Amino acid sequence: MRRLVPALLASTFLAYGSAAVAQTAAMTVPVRVRATIEKVNTDNLEVSTRAGKKLTLKLAPDLTLFSVTHAAITDIKSDSFIGSAAVPLPDGSLKALEVHVFPAGMKVGEGHYAWDLGKKSSMTNGTVGDVVVTSGRTITVKYPDGEKKIVVPADVPIVALDKGDRSLLVPGAHGVFFVTKAADGSDVVGRATIGKGDVVPPM
Repeated sequence: MRRLVPALLASTFLAYGSAAVAQTAAMTVPVRVRATIEKVNTDNLEVSTRAGKKLTLKLAPDLTLFSVTHAAITDIKSDSFIGSAAVPLPDGSLKALEVHVFPAGMKVGEGHYAWDLGKKSSMTNGTVGDVVVTSGRTITVKYPDGEKKIVVPADVPIVALDKGDRSLLVPGAHGVFFVTKAADGSDVVGRATIGKGDVVPPM
């Protein structure tokens, strides 16, 4: 019987440990919160989401910020690094919902993966191969595991991203906040893209 006790304790610890790891993993998966800043405090923001919900978002000490400004299709060149939220077309290509252009030398989130801008939406971040503006505004985007052809309709917003700082955090600014849940239940922003002026980040 005594021999069973350590085994039971070990199995209980492993079960508890697995649950704790799972809970920690769940807390660290970022959720995108699209919102407008209402008030800026020393270590947090008070925001209003697009659905009208009021939230307080704690600012992480190592907060990473990107600015968002208007851009044009002509700003996209071969070898540009871009991202595009998009939905699939019948021929296997993608129809852009938005396009964001990264500054030279910056590569963030490279690849093709699910996104949350509608049913079957995806995000593709990669290096531009061909750009055909006169034929349906088609862009070929390459990433390590493959490439995608993305059609960019004329009415789709195109923006430029750049490195930013906390001066972007002002009342009235629109942002996309990448939020995780801390152990104490608070919502923590580790990364955000903030529009300059009246720009609303479309991603």
